[in-house]
Amino acid sequence: MTTSTSTTGRTRATAPGSDGLLTALVGLALLAVLSEAWQFVTAGQLFPGDGALEAHQAGAVVLHVTSGLTAVAAVLAARRGAAPTWLWLLAVVVFGLTFVQAATGGRSTLWVHVPGAMVVTVGSVWVLATAVGLRSRGTAARS
Repeated sequence: MTTSTSTTGRTRATAPGSDGLLTALVGLALLAVLSEAWQFVTAGQLFPGDGALEAHQAGAVVLHVTSGLTAVAAVLAARRGAAPTWLWLLAVVVFGLTFVQAATGGRSTLWVHVPGAMVVTVGSVWVLATAVGLRSRGTAARS
């Protein structure tokens, strides 16, 4: 077992092989953020007609998958001591919110859907930024 120092100055135990898990977490979180960018692009094409509806719906499926896999990677990283507990909680909340987004995606509920997209995006970017920070600290500690 190896150790690393967190941003709070406390030392916590991390299991060997956590670097690969953090790399996977960064990659999956990046894919989730990119799929959200796709959602913004296709959402802009939905008005005034339904020009990109199928592309937007397909993007929602991709977002469910990527955010779900990000949540799994965050849980595994936290269990190995490579990530804080709040990170997996945030990743799971983001994953759950993608289903709220899907349920409120109709024109009559855009007043919920659009602000919800902002919350999902902020949460996903936060997960990504934290994962990148954890990964870069792990790389710097070995240098």
